[in-house]
Amino acid sequence: MSGPLAGVRVLDLTSVVMGPYATQILADYGADVLKVESAEGDVMRQAGPMRNPGMGHAFLSTNRNKRSMVLDLKHPDGLAAALALARTADVLIYNIRPAAMARLKLAYEDVLRVNPRIIYVGAFGYSQEGPYAAWPAYDDLIQARAGVPWLMQKSGAGEPRYVPSTYADRTVGLHVANAVSAALYAREKTGSGQRVDVPMFESMLQTLLGEHLSGRTYVPALPGEGYARALSRDRKPYRTSDGWVCVLVYNDKQWRNFFTLIGKPEMFEADARFSSQTARIANIDAVYAWLGEQMAARSTAEWLAGFEQYDIPAAPMNSLADVFADPHLAAIGYFTQVEHPSEGPIVTLKVPRTGPRRNLSTATTRPRWASTRASCCAKPASTMRRSTRCSPRARRAHPRRRTHERRRRAQPRHHHDTAARRRQRGGRPCRPAAGRPRWPRKASPA
Repeated sequence: MSGPLAGVRVLDLTSVVMGPYATQILADYGADVLKVESAEGDVMRQAGPMRNPGMGHAFLSTNRNKRSMVLDLKHPDGLAAALALARTADVLIYNIRPAAMARLKLAYEDVLRVNPRIIYVGAFGYSQEGPYAAWPAYDDLIQARAGVPWLMQKSGAGEPRYVPSTYADRTVGLHVANAVSAALYAREKTGSGQRVDVPMFESMLQTLLGEHLSGRTYVPALPGEGYARALSRDRKPYRTSDGWVCVLVYNDKQWRNFFTLIGKPEMFEADARFSSQTARIANIDAVYAWLGEQMAARSTAEWLAGFEQYDIPAAPMNSLADVFADPHLAAIGYFTQVEHPSEGPIVTLKVPRTGPRRNLSTATTRPRWASTRASCCAKPASTMRRSTRCSPRARRAHPRRRTHERRRRAQPRHHHDTAARRRQRGGRPCRPAAGRPRWPRKASPA
């Protein structure tokens, strides 16, 4: 598979949403992601609707471009197989508590012994340096601790509510993908792997407190609770004469244009509440309430035409059905139909990143459950080894071998290319010890 992470091997021990979403991003960028599941499978396989048992829509939406295998990590053979896979992996990612990884004998020290260059990434609830270290965490709980339901009510909800999305899981998943990318770059510069912890609670606060730290930015703290503009009860879609419209009149130019649009160009200077960004934020509830009153005078179409004419940012308020019918998304092929080996035609989302050389691929499908249930732990060891052995051709074509060859050709001729030097540079080909499970060259249809 092509992409900026082509040749990177990721051993994915994650489940539910946060970890699988992070590893799907890596897979979309070209990494070879091998997802390891228990015999029961990732719990999101059971989240309906679904066409066939074990292939729920939520599972399909977070496991694109991966390969899959079943291992019982509590069984000695399963543990041995996992460590053998880790031996030639670049990255291992898990999202259970670190204490559970230690009980499985897959702690960082255990994996480090078989692969000193591994990037070992844990995505779990809380920093291991605080009193919450051992506590379990899910999306709803992290939203709660980060203050999301309180913010929802403060900004106008009738009662505290969670964001109606796996908001924390997917936000922190982005942090995980970023951390992996940074660690891979650091290893290219230093030659050393590392352990990386990405706690959900603290990562979520990085997003929320970017604006809601507010007056607590200063010592002593200034008055105010959260970012006033984001918390205004009138920061919402506005009712028009025939529906709803969403508009953000934000800077001085846009406010001047808006007053011209409604036939009151003098109001920008005449009313001090509108004449500067500082004044507008100080009076944000009154400013937004006044704006909402103006919206009722015209239809949605009239407002959108006027906003376009005067270069004021605006959008219609879409339903999910409107999103699927959006002409922009249709023009760029955002919703793509692919053929899944067990589910038939399904819809996938285009990777939201393009570059000057190539678009990233969403053509491959998700791990199929029925064909991957044959755990290597359930087979005789000899069968397991035969089914996962790298061929000599695969070893010669291994990305690390190719990387080494490029580096060797770039070196001056007087550099002695000893085996020790190759090992230090991470340039050795994929040659696990005899009798050990290898990283599979091919997987069953993904």
